[in-house]
Amino acid sequence: MTPPVVPPQAPAGAAVLPARYNAAANLLGRNLAAGRGAKTAYIDDTGTLDYAALDRRCRGFASALLASGIRPEERLLLCALDTVDFPTAFLGCLLAGVVPVAVNTLLTADDYAYMLAHSGARAVVASAPLAAVLRDAAARAGTAPAFILAAPHGEAEGAAPSVAALAEQGAPLAEAAATRPDDIAFWLYSSGSTGRPKGTVHTHGNLFHTADLYARQVLALREDDVVFSAAKLFFAYGLGNALTFPLSVGATTVLMAERPTPQAVFRRLCERRPTVFCGVPTLYAGMLAAAELPPRALVSMRVCTSAGEALPKDIGERYRAHFGCDILDGIGSTEMLHIFLSNRPGEVRYGTTGKPVPGYELKLLDEAGRPCAPGEIGDLFIKGPSAALMYWGNRDKSRDTFVGEWTRSGDKYLQDADGYFIYAGRSDDMLKVGGIYVSPFEVEAVLAQHPAILEAAVIGVSDAEGLVKPKAFVVPRPGQSWHDGMAAELQAFVKSRLAPYKYPRQIECVAELPKTATGKIQRFRLRQREEAAAADWPGRLTTTEAEATRHAKRAG
Repeated sequence: MTPPVVPPQAPAGAAVLPARYNAAANLLGRNLAAGRGAKTAYIDDTGTLDYAALDRRCRGFASALLASGIRPEERLLLCALDTVDFPTAFLGCLLAGVVPVAVNTLLTADDYAYMLAHSGARAVVASAPLAAVLRDAAARAGTAPAFILAAPHGEAEGAAPSVAALAEQGAPLAEAAATRPDDIAFWLYSSGSTGRPKGTVHTHGNLFHTADLYARQVLALREDDVVFSAAKLFFAYGLGNALTFPLSVGATTVLMAERPTPQAVFRRLCERRPTVFCGVPTLYAGMLAAAELPPRALVSMRVCTSAGEALPKDIGERYRAHFGCDILDGIGSTEMLHIFLSNRPGEVRYGTTGKPVPGYELKLLDEAGRPCAPGEIGDLFIKGPSAALMYWGNRDKSRDTFVGEWTRSGDKYLQDADGYFIYAGRSDDMLKVGGIYVSPFEVEAVLAQHPAILEAAVIGVSDAEGLVKPKAFVVPRPGQSWHDGMAAELQAFVKSRLAPYKYPRQIECVAELPKTATGKIQRFRLRQREEAAAADWPGRLTTTEAEATRHAKRAG
């Protein structure tokens, strides 16, 4: 298969792919053709893997899958921690024409049971520590998929064949499946913040387009880069960061199986010296607040990226001041596979999400479906070559999200006079206070600028008259304590920086905020908690003093 050739200075926009195109064959073959066989492709917690060995492993795994009776277009549930077994299994599936379904490693047996039944997966690749919950899920779903164990291994080793064993015992697949750019390649499940997760179906061509349009034309990723993504491979953002993008240019990738705490991240930044680091806003905030924050001299980052939630201006500015490199804040989605709107090197404007990535078109529509004027908040729609085909088995949701050539993002934005897009919140998180839209993110970003506050989340609650007012939940920085008068101090702080009607009428101190595995704040969980509390005691509503009264009432 001849890989598509994209000149370094090709015009912005999507490349035209050949009629026959297999994404895995393209990513692996281009590195061998460029003479990078002996170059390190991956470094994980146990060792390194060069490009030639990666190619052999993936082709061996593909051959073993087909020999086991799994057929092209059938699904394989991939629930694996970030080790070299993940790219081996993912790319091996693509080479065989089998469809990997990458899923969050932090879910429950009930979640996995739904995904197994919904996807009809014939096989499961699970890291050994996750195997028991997946077996439980299969029993609940009434299915009997074949099990394959991925690293890290543990007590379950030997109970099923391992990815490594299958990759070594299978004769390398000589010819990749004869797929086309628009053929189904893999699924990713949406976060499921509203109802059941949706199986988002992506093509072989989508992997190429995200690497070409974002990694090449925005991030300017190079062969000599070392890439480290704290965002995991099962996340659309992490899949591009740690698989598609570095393999597309022959870079080296650092993988980390453990949870991305600031301390774990610092070890990799100092020991592996990545030049490109990919994180999320909550992690960046935690890093800056950590006592172990390393000095600039101990790291080698030339650029960082952020997605998942909008990056607060203060976090970006403080990070740049400390490390001397910018964070390119952007937004992507499971439906669009990766970032379609981003800041760019040399053009970073913190507090915004930047401008459209080359090859993508964006539009903002008001509630009546009309184009928004500059400065007006509207619903964000995207048109671009990496859009998913559909939600599997969910025609209604597919029609609602994929509207002709456009994809409905579910995000609210406004565009300033210079063309920069400014995040206003998720469509279902927006508040109307006194008939005027208030962006929770805008209030949260101001609260996070206070020296005592690490992070914040804002939701709307109804007051005694049934009117919606903002309420903030705040997490203090390490070493900071909550004291009488702090709520009033924070309210005054917000009023001094925003229009007065936007200030939170209630402020509650909490130890942590509910989040998804990818670091997104789950405001709907805070709303559910408030609704339950209001049902328990309807008189609790309007002021911070009411919080104290409620606690006293329950204590008594």
